[in-house]
Amino acid sequence: MTEVLQFLSPVTGQLLPMEQVADPIFSQKTMGEGYGVVPIDGKIVSPVSGVIMLIAETKHAIGIKTKEGIEVLIHMGIDTVDLNGIPFEINVSKGDEIQAGALLATVDLEKVKAAGKDTTIIVAITNTQTMVDIFGVKTSREAHAGETVATLTMKAIAETNSISTDGSLDKNQYAKTARMVLKAVGGKENINQLIHCITRLRFYLKDESIPQDEAIRKIPGVIDVARAGGQYQVVIGQTVEDVFNEAIAQLGEGFSSESETQSKVSFKDQHGLWAKTKFGASNLIGTITGSMMPVVGLLAASGMLKGILTILTTWGGVSTSSQTYVIISAMGDATFYFLPVLVGFTAAQKLGSNPVVVAIIGAFLIYPSLVQIYATGKFSSHILGMGINSNFLGIPIHIPQYTYSIFPMIFAAWMAAKLEPWIKSWMPVVLRMIFTPLVEIFLVGMTVLIVVGPIITLISTGISNGLQALLHLSLPLSGLIIGGFYQVLVIFGLHWAVIPIISAQLSVPGGHSVLNGIVSVTMIAQGAGALAVYVKTRHNENLKGLSASAAISAFCGITEPAMYGVNLKYGRVFITASIGAAIGGLVNGLLKVDMFGFTGSLIGFPSFASKTDPNNFLYFWIVSAITIVAAFTLTYLFGYKEEDGLHAKQAPEKRHLGQ
Repeated sequence: MTEVLQFLSPVTGQLLPMEQVADPIFSQKTMGEGYGVVPIDGKIVSPVSGVIMLIAETKHAIGIKTKEGIEVLIHMGIDTVDLNGIPFEINVSKGDEIQAGALLATVDLEKVKAAGKDTTIIVAITNTQTMVDIFGVKTSREAHAGETVATLTMKAIAETNSISTDGSLDKNQYAKTARMVLKAVGGKENINQLIHCITRLRFYLKDESIPQDEAIRKIPGVIDVARAGGQYQVVIGQTVEDVFNEAIAQLGEGFSSESETQSKVSFKDQHGLWAKTKFGASNLIGTITGSMMPVVGLLAASGMLKGILTILTTWGGVSTSSQTYVIISAMGDATFYFLPVLVGFTAAQKLGSNPVVVAIIGAFLIYPSLVQIYATGKFSSHILGMGINSNFLGIPIHIPQYTYSIFPMIFAAWMAAKLEPWIKSWMPVVLRMIFTPLVEIFLVGMTVLIVVGPIITLISTGISNGLQALLHLSLPLSGLIIGGFYQVLVIFGLHWAVIPIISAQLSVPGGHSVLNGIVSVTMIAQGAGALAVYVKTRHNENLKGLSASAAISAFCGITEPAMYGVNLKYGRVFITASIGAAIGGLVNGLLKVDMFGFTGSLIGFPSFASKTDPNNFLYFWIVSAITIVAAFTLTYLFGYKEEDGLHAKQAPEKRHLGQ
């Protein structure tokens, strides 16, 4: 007998058919049949009766399995995995038996909206292919929580058992899916490691060219495939744990180790120098972009604000000595000045250390007294080219500049994640609350201050000397090389090596700087790369909005939102934008375009007005136009495909995160 099930609205609000949900992964029914509701309150109830099968660590998704075997995913908001559970309060636990209409969770809709996320509550049937014959949703209208809004007619015979292609009997559909996927990725001989997140099998393969994506997409039980972060990812849905267990049973022991899996696979399991380099670079960039993503919006807003301030001081009659300027400048600079605190917090969330502790380490590094030591520039001696400006326990040390920096804080978050379990292993429980943070802050803080900072300073000094030699050798060659690699220096905080050179060039009467002109070109190029992503993106509204604001911010002289929010995240975009910058830098060197001020990018065009060379201003616009065309065209043609954005929308950052 064919069974018909009723589905309830999970929340009060505007009912939407799945096709109208503002996320292509759901609207194209990649995750299965279903519907969405745009909520007017935050109380989420169960659309069906069943057992709670999963709860995302970030609390944004709940999975339910009915007694009939229907697997239902309730996804609260779109892209809300990025919010790390902050707006959600879960009222059930894994394994609970619940009735349709029971309270599942409460969502703070205002916090979701404030983060720029869509609040739509989505109900998806993730095993539609094998279980659903007909699914019907009522027409778009307002629905009340607990009201029947859809019906499901099950297939007369669910395909839970099937004969495999080699003649043996698979004990269930999960075993069949696992067997077919393992064979398609090259079998045991091609697999280094297998882990899973909330919806995906994640393979670390020896040869990534073996799997044929389209063939794997056709396997029963597979929703989609993706390649990211050195992994071959097979999207299964909320039954991924069942398929994973069957896969491990077929592979045998040694292919997975739960919480240790990622760290075991991270480097030593990659074979060959190129594989290790590629894997390490991919994970490093993933860590950097993942740590920066939560603050990209703030950086973009601050960049635009600084651009507005430039306009006000150039044409609006606002004096740089006025209190108005001081207040707006402080507002625009706050995010950058306190960036170590913000990045410390977000990097700790990503890497698994205590966010508050790492944020305090960031605050320690930019504490006014330490900043003053660097600012005074009083050196008692020099070691390896570094000025010794302080001492600790009688040991001479160099304290560098940490404001605006991110890489030392990512290192701090990584070290804290490694250190904290060790501290807890010997620290008595009654002392942990006070003394664990104390030991952690001291050890990590002093390591970054005394070791990491000086290493970066030492590298920066070498880069500074090399740049000056290159500038004396050839301006076109300098433009090509510096244009292509300057933003790489920004990623690691090594661009501070360039600032003293530019300062020295501009500080003398009538000072000018071709080097600063080349740096300006790199800002324009990164903005053009983000702009190309904006133009080419059609089905990812969040990425479209982010890339537009990031491009504007880069054209205002702040490249961090473009780099960390878009270009580095999609890898090739950063490369094509940097090639565009190299082309622009080459032309800049050929035309010897000078800058007479610090403010660069398009917003800094007044800095290129010359009293002695009227062509300099024209050359600036020529170089800018060439840079934009080169970076935009290269990115549009070779740097970004829209499916990159679609895959990224569902790419989780942690082991148990996902759609």
